[in-house]
Amino acid sequence: MGRSSSMLLALAILISCYGIHVRSDASDHRYKDGESVPLYANKVGPFHNPSETYRFFDLPFCSTGHERDKKEALGEVLNGDRLVSAPYKLDFKREKDSEAVCKKKLKTEEVAQFRDAVKKDYYFQMYYDDLPIWGFIGKVDKEGKTDPSEYKYFLYKHIQFDVLYNKDRVIEISARMDPHSVVDLTEDKEVDAEFMYTVKWKETDTPFEKRMEKYSHSSSLPHHLEIHWFSIINSCVTVLLLTGFLATILMRVLKNDFMKYAQDEEAVDDQEETGWKYIHGDVFRFPKNKSLFAAALGSGTQLFTLTVFIFILALVGVFYPYNRGALFTALVVIYALTSGIAGYTATSFYIQLEGTNWVRNLLLTGCLFCGPLFLMFCFLNTVAIAYSATAALPFGTIVVIVLIWTLVTSPLLVLGGIAGKNSKAEFQAPCRTTKYPREIPPLPWYRSTLPQMAMAGFLPFSAIYIELYYIFASVWGHRIYTIYSILFIVFIILLIVTAFITVALTYFQLAAEDHEWWWRSFLCGGSTGVFIYGYCLYYYYARSDMSGFMQTSFFFGYMGCICYGFFLMLGTVGFRASLLFVRHIYKSIKCE
Repeated sequence: MGRSSSMLLALAILISCYGIHVRSDASDHRYKDGESVPLYANKVGPFHNPSETYRFFDLPFCSTGHERDKKEALGEVLNGDRLVSAPYKLDFKREKDSEAVCKKKLKTEEVAQFRDAVKKDYYFQMYYDDLPIWGFIGKVDKEGKTDPSEYKYFLYKHIQFDVLYNKDRVIEISARMDPHSVVDLTEDKEVDAEFMYTVKWKETDTPFEKRMEKYSHSSSLPHHLEIHWFSIINSCVTVLLLTGFLATILMRVLKNDFMKYAQDEEAVDDQEETGWKYIHGDVFRFPKNKSLFAAALGSGTQLFTLTVFIFILALVGVFYPYNRGALFTALVVIYALTSGIAGYTATSFYIQLEGTNWVRNLLLTGCLFCGPLFLMFCFLNTVAIAYSATAALPFGTIVVIVLIWTLVTSPLLVLGGIAGKNSKAEFQAPCRTTKYPREIPPLPWYRSTLPQMAMAGFLPFSAIYIELYYIFASVWGHRIYTIYSILFIVFIILLIVTAFITVALTYFQLAAEDHEWWWRSFLCGGSTGVFIYGYCLYYYYARSDMSGFMQTSFFFGYMGCICYGFFLMLGTVGFRASLLFVRHIYKSIKCE
C-alpha cells in the first residue's frame, strides 16, 4: 500500500511541476475597457502537412525582440504547440485602423524563405483569449498562366481582426487578410514591406458558455450527420447478419452436432471419428510461445481499458475543440495508470498456462507495445529535429515522459504482475488434455492462417470504414470531430463484429479437427488492424495532399503504432470471445 501511495504522489508532483492537466487553461477572464488581452502566435506550416509545423518566428515576421514563450502543458508540447507572444496588441474593445507593426526591408534570402512558404500554402495559427485564429500568409497568382515558372507569389502584409464580445468577455475572433495589401515575392531581390493590422469590435448576444460551439457545428451539420447515421446503419446490418449467422451455428449446427455425438456414443458400429468433439483431448492444449501470448493479452487488455476511459472523457465533454493537448495528456496519464492491468492480466494468464518464468513475461508485457512505440518515436523525433519542426520534443518533455514511465508505469506493472502471480487461479478446462497431440488432418489453402485473417478482418473493417475517413480527416487534417457518441456506437459495433466473426471462424477450424485455435483466434481478431493500415495507404495517396519525407514518415510511422495497438486490442477481444465459446460447447458434451 505504501509503494502505491508513493507512486501516486510521484505522479501528482509531476502533474503539479509540469502543468499536466486534462483540460487546457480555457480562459474565463473578464476584461475592462482597454485592458490587454493575451494574444499568442503558435505555429506556421504547410496546410496539407499537419505534422510539419514550425515556430511562428521561424519565418522572418516582425519581431519586437521581447517575445515571451508561454508555459505549456505536457499535452500541448506533444501536440507541437509552441506559443509565443504575438507582435499585435488587441486591447479589449479598443479599435485600431491600419496600425503599423513594423517597417522592414526583406533581404533576398528572406524573400526566398517567404516565397517558398507561400508556394507550399503555409498557414499561421494564433490564440486570442484561448480562441483559435488561422489565416494564410500569402497567395499564388496562377490566373491565365499554365507554366509554374510564370506564377506570381505575394505575401499578405495587412491583417484585420474582427472580435465579438459580450459585456466583459471575448466571444469570437476571426482574421481576414487584405488581398490588396501585398508584397511581391516573385523575384529574388530586396523589398520594403510595412506590416499593419486593423482591429474591429462588435457586440454579440452569444453567452460565454457557448463560445466554443461554433467550432463543433461543422461536424454536426445535417449532411454530415446523414453520412454518420448511414455508416451506423450499414454497420448494424453487418452486425444483424453476423448475429443471425452465429445464432444459426449455435442453435442449429451445434444442436445437430450434440445429437450426432450422443448417437455416436450409443451406436457401437459407428467407427469413424470426425468433427470438433473428437479433438476434446487437444483443444485445451496450451499454445506455443505462451509467454508472448500472455503478454499480448495483457497489452491488449490495457489498451482496451485505455480506449474505454478515453471514450468516457470524450462523452463527458473533456475533449472540446481546440482544448490544446487534452487528448495527448489523457493518453499519457491513463496509459501510465492502467499498466497494472497489463501486468496482472499477463502474469495471471501466464501462470494459468503453467508458465514458470513470470519475471521475463512481465518484462515482455512492458515492452510489447511500448518498445515499438519508443523506437518509432526516437526515429520520428530525430526527423523532426532535422527539420527544426515543433513536433520535435524538447529535452525537458522527454525527461518528464521517462520519469512517468519510471516512477508510475513500471512500478504499477510490477505490482500488477505480483498480484497476478499470487492469484493462483487455475485454467478452467472442461476436458482433460491428452499426453500426445492429435495430428491435424491436411486442410485446404483457404483454411490456413492468412486467408482466415483476411476473412476475419474484412467484416469488422467494412463496419467502420466510413467513420474512419472522418477520424483521419480530423487527426491528419483540419476537420473538427466532435460526434463522440456516434464514434462510441461504431466502436461497440466493431467489438461485436470482431467477437462474432472470430467465434464463427474458430468453430469452423475446430469442425475441421484443427485444434491450434489459440493464436489463430488472436490473429483473426486483430487482423482489422492490418486492414486499417491498408486504408492508411489509400487515404494518403487518394484522399489527402500530404507530401514530403517528414509528413510521410510521421503519418505511416504513428499510424503503424496505432494499428499495432488495434491489433493487440481486437486480438484480445477475439481470443476472449473464442475462449468463452469453446468452453461453452465442450461443457455441453461428455468428455472421456
